[in-house]
Amino acid sequence: MKKNLIRLTSLVLAGAMCIGLSACGEEGTGGTAGKDDLKVGLICLHDENSTYDLNFLNAMDEAKKELGLRDDQIIIKKNIPETNECKEAASDLADRGCNIIFADSFGHEPYLLEAADAFPEVQFCHATGTMAHTEKKENFHDAFASIYQGRYLAGIAAGLKLNEMIDKGDIKPEEAIMGYVGAYTYAEVISGYTSFYLGAKSVCPSTTMKVQFTGSWYDETAEKEAATKLLSQNCVLISQHADSMGAPTACENAGVPNVSYNGSTKDACPNTFIVSSRIDWKPYYVYAINCVLNGEQIKTDWTGDLSTGSVVLTEVNEQAAAAGTQAAIDEAAAKLKSGELHVFDTANFTVEGKQLESYLADVDTDPEYTPDTEAIKDGYFHESEYRSAPYFDLKIDGIEELNTMF
Repeated sequence: MKKNLIRLTSLVLAGAMCIGLSACGEEGTGGTAGKDDLKVGLICLHDENSTYDLNFLNAMDEAKKELGLRDDQIIIKKNIPETNECKEAASDLADRGCNIIFADSFGHEPYLLEAADAFPEVQFCHATGTMAHTEKKENFHDAFASIYQGRYLAGIAAGLKLNEMIDKGDIKPEEAIMGYVGAYTYAEVISGYTSFYLGAKSVCPSTTMKVQFTGSWYDETAEKEAATKLLSQNCVLISQHADSMGAPTACENAGVPNVSYNGSTKDACPNTFIVSSRIDWKPYYVYAINCVLNGEQIKTDWTGDLSTGSVVLTEVNEQAAAAGTQAAIDEAAAKLKSGELHVFDTANFTVEGKQLESYLADVDTDPEYTPDTEAIKDGYFHESEYRSAPYFDLKIDGIEELNTMF
């Protein structure tokens, strides 16, 4: 710990130049000694076989290149479960000289927080969490991105595909039923599938959606079974918030259009893959690491979006997508960036037949998940503006949950 403190102090005094995103503070003097000594740790729930974890791993590799770091300055621990093993992994990274440590899974948070208490000289950054918002520790931070923007845009691609199927006579308007494979019945997943649905509905008003939960972030068998069940429920297009190839594979085998998540599945599913949205974590990595190099405070709660390059979509697969899909996505993306369009505009959805004017969301999370913050104003639900992690948990009309998993 003493060596780490000396190292971090030298980083601050060196005033290393802030590279890339400058939001972490003013530029330093351009010294390089601090950067040469820097070590970065990354804790992943799974490994490259999970599209979710692969997304983090690829982003770290890109951040390393942009920052000019050596391979030996990045230490990665894979297949770390959401148990005390996470604390042990974080402690080991700190003991090995890491100045900043990232973890990628929601359930890692309480264990990472314990490590932050034990190593106050190390910065800990957690993806998708909620506790930094209330704990307010100087060396513990949460980050997310407004991925609901990306899912909305992917939903537009789905809705256009449904319209194409209707125009061809393959389905009737009332048969434009989408399926969605979700991991858990959490706000993060609810926010995601709702934004996807609203994107589709914005161009295909007759669409409805069914959701099947698996109870796991990564279970290829369960995800494939969930997709198969949705197909048996007359779903003609499927998307997902789960991390394996289970659902895309089921769709390719059945010849059913698919909108995937966290990366393109075009190579494995060339006939059915339309588009995919994902969070690009490189901007956050660059920002947070630069803050350490420059001796600046990392934001307690950081939220990226389309404008920061944190929310991205793959190229549209023209072989499966409807004509005009890319143009429609580009047009909507521009409106989202300008603020002309809001994903959760209350004029575009109802709950039990009523348009909402007010809703208390659970932003300051406590053990009882008590609603505490008015989330609707100016005609839309302000998702991920009061805290980085999603808190949209409304069950809107047009979406049917076939089961629940907490």
